[in-house]
Amino acid sequence: MSETLEIQSPYDLSVVDTLELSSSDVVDSMLSQAEGVKANPLKKYERIEILEKVIELAKVRVDEFARTIALEGGKPLTDAIVEVSRGIQGIGNAIEVLKTQAGEEIPMGITPSSENRWAFTTVEPIGVVVAVSAFNHPFNLIVHQVIPAVAVGCPVIVKPALTTPLSCFNLVNLLYEAGLPKEWCQVALVDNEGSEALVTDPRVSFFSFIGSAKVGWFLRSKLAPGVRCALEHGGAAPVIVEPDVSLDEIVDPLVKGGFYHAGQVCVSVQRIFAHNSLKKDFAELLASKASAQSVGDPTLAETEVGPLILPRETQRVSDWVDEAVNAGATNLTGGNKISDTCYAPTVLLDPPLEAAVSKSEIFGPVVCVYGYDDLDDAIIRANSLPFAFQASVFAKDIDRILYATKRLAAGTVMVNDHTAFRVDWMPFGGHRSSGLGTGGIPYTMEDMTEEKLVVIKSPSL
Repeated sequence: MSETLEIQSPYDLSVVDTLELSSSDVVDSMLSQAEGVKANPLKKYERIEILEKVIELAKVRVDEFARTIALEGGKPLTDAIVEVSRGIQGIGNAIEVLKTQAGEEIPMGITPSSENRWAFTTVEPIGVVVAVSAFNHPFNLIVHQVIPAVAVGCPVIVKPALTTPLSCFNLVNLLYEAGLPKEWCQVALVDNEGSEALVTDPRVSFFSFIGSAKVGWFLRSKLAPGVRCALEHGGAAPVIVEPDVSLDEIVDPLVKGGFYHAGQVCVSVQRIFAHNSLKKDFAELLASKASAQSVGDPTLAETEVGPLILPRETQRVSDWVDEAVNAGATNLTGGNKISDTCYAPTVLLDPPLEAAVSKSEIFGPVVCVYGYDDLDDAIIRANSLPFAFQASVFAKDIDRILYATKRLAAGTVMVNDHTAFRVDWMPFGGHRSSGLGTGGIPYTMEDMTEEKLVVIKSPSL
């Protein structure tokens, strides 16, 4: 008898849907089907036509797909609509890249030994792709992992987060409706043990992972020889606020960057280092704006901050905040559970550096503010954790901006913007424990291909 999976609303814990989990035999069959078709990819124009049709189909279902995101993932409806729209744009980006993706000519004839030769590279799909995804952007992350594979001609098996699989099926079913044969994109609903068996199978050529560092690095260590991978983990994004800024101009973007999707974003604003000359005023203004956020049912248009994905995460955030306050942090706003599923947007002033909120990824609606006098000290503290994903600096002095951007440990440094900014064609990836490789539609498409060098020797050349 097959096991079933209940998908619950993270807001009220009601059952949204019930799906059948994939057995080990089913997963093995998926791998065999993917292995069987990989040598004969659809023609490039056929892939383009399918992706163009997906865009057409998705455009009329934005509201439907956004509601699914809100129901199963707890993201506020207004943000969920943006996510689906971004996903559609990402598919268009893949089409654009596919039209220009090509090899290059390698110079020959520049030494006597390379005479009478013509050399060039071709770009070929790497093989079977396995993608393990996360809950926090359940439609757009699947776009980023699945669409590049489909575009370049790789069969792909995707394992969505078991809390948010419905959005994955929404995209995959669109691919089928647009004409993609099912063996080219399959969904595996498996637990952690099943995921390990899927990812480590020798038939896999590329592994794409978005999720926790602990799981991602573990799975990478288990990959079969020769398997390439890309890992996207989390961070504890630092922000430096210099004394020459206008507080009224910077607070709103930092509120958005800190409390968007209840802080459940891998590059969410977490640690703000504000110059001591404005720290108090800044922190109080930030707290005032945070306390005005509308928290509650993510399916309502007015909701700005929804629930955390699971009640245990709400309790974890509560425990971390309590620990910090008991150790000396000043709680300027929030600091309490609104319910078993929602936590109030919280601003903590000067939590101890050894507290969990200061040294680990919170992944909840909590922002910490610390003071500094010397910019070098702020940079050292910003760089002190093993994470290095996205960081930002707010300032007007261009020399101070350049000084900070040069020295901050990050894959990306934003200037006068929050750390959670992203467009889907830009490079996106963490350094240190925050990840491996570079995401973004064009970069993932490059990862999922490999170059083959052809050298032709002829006396007529």
